[in-house]
Amino acid sequence: MRFLRIGICMLVAFGVLAHGGVEDWAKAFFETGTGLLFLGWAALIYLQREETVLISPLLPPLAGLLLVVLAQLLFHTTASTFNTREEFTLLLAETLLVFLAVQAFRTLEEWREFVWFMMIFGFLVSIFGILQHLTFNGKLYWFREMHYGGMPFGPYVNRNHFAGFAELFIPLALVPLMLGKVRRERWYIVGLIAVVSIGGLFLAASRGGIISFVVQVVIIIVWMFVKRTGRKQLLAGAGILIGALLMVSWLGAKEITQRFSTMKTMEVTTGKRASMRRDTWRIFVDHPWLGTGLGTLQEVFPPYESFYDGRVVNHTHNDYLEALAETGVAGGLCCALFLGMLLFHSVRLLAEGRQAFSAVLNLSGLVACAGFLVHSFVDFNLHLPANAALFLLMATLATSRIERANGPGKAAASRHNYKGKR
Repeated sequence: MRFLRIGICMLVAFGVLAHGGVEDWAKAFFETGTGLLFLGWAALIYLQREETVLISPLLPPLAGLLLVVLAQLLFHTTASTFNTREEFTLLLAETLLVFLAVQAFRTLEEWREFVWFMMIFGFLVSIFGILQHLTFNGKLYWFREMHYGGMPFGPYVNRNHFAGFAELFIPLALVPLMLGKVRRERWYIVGLIAVVSIGGLFLAASRGGIISFVVQVVIIIVWMFVKRTGRKQLLAGAGILIGALLMVSWLGAKEITQRFSTMKTMEVTTGKRASMRRDTWRIFVDHPWLGTGLGTLQEVFPPYESFYDGRVVNHTHNDYLEALAETGVAGGLCCALFLGMLLFHSVRLLAEGRQAFSAVLNLSGLVACAGFLVHSFVDFNLHLPANAALFLLMATLATSRIERANGPGKAAASRHNYKGKR
């Protein structure tokens, strides 16, 4: 289903280039595009009939979260029906994207195409961010005014959100390089992609992004020790990191240090973040079961605000607390089940010791998700449609049983990880 694979890649690329897909027109494009892809897939299935439909283990918790939000709408427990209805539509589109990704990417060759696309696309976006960093004129794409301010890097209005995007695609290059699973003739191109992308992450000067990247590197090193990989691979990984740091130093380490210090006055302070977390927890305590409604934090936060600085609080800078406040225990259990399924199925696939490169792709997806989830403790990347969609695709990669096109039958090969039906 090549049209599905192309469509999914186009949706991800569009969302990233459209400032993370946060504006209404970008959300509408993503939701409409996902719906059209689903209709196209359904028509093809109806005509072919013999195609096997696969269900990812990640879909049940996502479906459960959809039911929680639907209950908020039906029982009028949301503080804003309009906002919750909008978020429900977006969540439905993201759930459909996971379903379609499972149908579109089944074999090693198909997932390899996606990985190459994401590495090259991420590399180009990183180049754009670096050029913007060196020639910034105060406008997005050098021509679009930022009426509400911002600290942009690349197409993102907030540099922290570029870091969230980078955390998701960098492991696709870094993991194979550090594990020695890249062909010699491709080592330099993949190495260049990794060096420039990591350099872009550091130039974005996102503290949460850098810490999350360090966590990702630690996970890879621990895996290398568990698998007892050779020193040559460890040195290769060290070389990539040193190359990225040298690039950052060449572009101006002093400028990056100054950027850290000057941006502290432009972003939410540490004290404000701490107060937002406490106040969001109080919202959850007052609405423990179904929450205040998905997408309603901005509406319900003012009466709970204990540290007023004249700014509107639309997100808590902690995806986990915000999810609890907006969806309560019911939604929190669905999110916990999603994370549990992600960890269980990805670790089980890695423990099976399957064919080498398939396991490397599973590990790449898991490492990408781990770094992104660490960043979610101090930011709200999951509320950017483009980053959330890419996170779900990386989670799908981590939990997919990937076989070669000429390997065992797809339906039989997927019994352990998916439910198949005709």
